[in-house]
Amino acid sequence: MTNSYDINEFKNPIFTVDSVLFTVKDDALKVLMVKRANEPFIGNWGLPGGFVDVDSDTTTDGTALRKLEEKTSVAPQYLEQLQVFSGNARDPRGFSVTLVYFALIPAQEVSSHIDTVDDVQWIDIKNINSLSIAFDHKVIIDQAKERLQQKALYSMVPVYCLPEYFTVGQLKSVIETIIGKTIQRKSLIRRIESTDMFETIDEKVKSGGRLAQQYKVKAGVDIVNFERNLSS
Repeated sequence: MTNSYDINEFKNPIFTVDSVLFTVKDDALKVLMVKRANEPFIGNWGLPGGFVDVDSDTTTDGTALRKLEEKTSVAPQYLEQLQVFSGNARDPRGFSVTLVYFALIPAQEVSSHIDTVDDVQWIDIKNINSLSIAFDHKVIIDQAKERLQQKALYSMVPVYCLPEYFTVGQLKSVIETIIGKTIQRKSLIRRIESTDMFETIDEKVKSGGRLAQQYKVKAGVDIVNFERNLSS
């Protein structure tokens, strides 16, 4: 007969879910940060996240989305697991594990609905080093940025930083802001036309003295990946 397992007989690590949420606003890559109103690291900036609610969360995806809504009032369309970060030095309360997601969203207003947050802001990625940041969230943001930059070169992920309707020029600008260099417009157009991710919008908009075609992402489509990176 197998002995029964009592979880209370073992020390359990602190387990949380955090999200690195990016957007492009004013030609700058920005990350969503919250100012902590409680210990540890009270007054420092950190990523929106928190503990799993085992009574209401059915998955860690659900935890990530719930915490984003509570702490920042946003609901990203694109959410992907980044990796697990763990150790006995990252949290003064003890050995901790966090499952990190990264997400993209069009630039929008943010606000908090929870008393553990004093402030929530879009922070320019270039200004991260000047902030007092909680835990190992600076390292996490750096790794999420690297993942985003890689995916921007071989996939259509950056489109989720754009509003519902967008032009080739707007998508090109977002990609260039993310990767930090220019890309060929013709290469981007070929990618758009070769995928089944997008549909055209009848109404065109003025762009640089001409009328530009607008696109939107089709409902329920999967992200398209390409064999080669975009060329500059």
